[in-house]
Amino acid sequence: MPGLDLDRLAARLSEAGVTHGPLTAELIEGGRSNLTYVVRDADRTVVVRRPPLGHVLATAHDMGREFRVMGALRDTDVPVPRMYHFCDDVEVVGAPFYVMEHVEGAPTRLTPEVGDHLAGVLARLHVIDPAAVGLGDFGRPEGFLDRQVKRWKRQLDASRSREVAGIDELFARLAGDVPVSGAPAIVHGDFKLGNTLIRDGRVRAVLDWEMSTLGDPLTDVALFLLYSDFPHLDVGGLDLGGEVDVAALAARYASESGRDVSRLGWYVGLACFKLAVITEGIHFRFTQGLTVGAGFADIGDIVAPLVERGLREV
Repeated sequence: MPGLDLDRLAARLSEAGVTHGPLTAELIEGGRSNLTYVVRDADRTVVVRRPPLGHVLATAHDMGREFRVMGALRDTDVPVPRMYHFCDDVEVVGAPFYVMEHVEGAPTRLTPEVGDHLAGVLARLHVIDPAAVGLGDFGRPEGFLDRQVKRWKRQLDASRSREVAGIDELFARLAGDVPVSGAPAIVHGDFKLGNTLIRDGRVRAVLDWEMSTLGDPLTDVALFLLYSDFPHLDVGGLDLGGEVDVAALAARYASESGRDVSRLGWYVGLACFKLAVITEGIHFRFTQGLTVGAGFADIGDIVAPLVERGLREV
């Protein structure tokens, strides 16, 4: 199994009391970032997450961060899987990894009802007091937006393999007009339908927390709205398109969270820049033959439309 030595993994998880005996594994197709596997012993099913193979950006794919935040949110109104085990010994599978609960759920269409529920979940995340769940030191909210703009520029520079028209102009516009943030919150970092598990029209689990931190929650809102308005941009490879009213989703979020959303245009521009950089990084790994699974050949075609949309917003 690419990226997963099942014999070494079985020994480690048996020692930790998570599973017992030989394991089988199945790679969950569709992901474009960390690798996710459904792993089974004779009696139990769990999920294992590890970073992608090969070229990995320095600050991305933080397994320990993802494990910590989901563990902290276990008893809140934000649905997350239970965390079972974290391993930072790279000798086991070649990279840090963690093991979590297998939650039943499936991809679904982005209907108005599902979109409204997602907006509510995001608002409930952003009203949690970070200190109350042990995440008071989870990030540095001061200067968060400035650092975000600079961070994604550094990530872009680390993954450049071709010229992308307008992407440096988008960066310059964002850097030149950074809003003043409101009260900080726990930020997911990549909140979208494709990073949730849905059952019976409800969110059963929010996944993919490796970009989470403390910061400006409107960055989450803007990215969620961008995906909702253009669901084909979801680099998870899922066809989750549907008819939703983005303005209604923003209003639902604002009503439940109490946040001022008057400058969402700038945040959407930042979301476009961030997603363009992430997608360019995936394209870079594809060109190096370092991706696992199908559906990567056209991933680089998403970058230009994202940059164009961002330039229209800021």
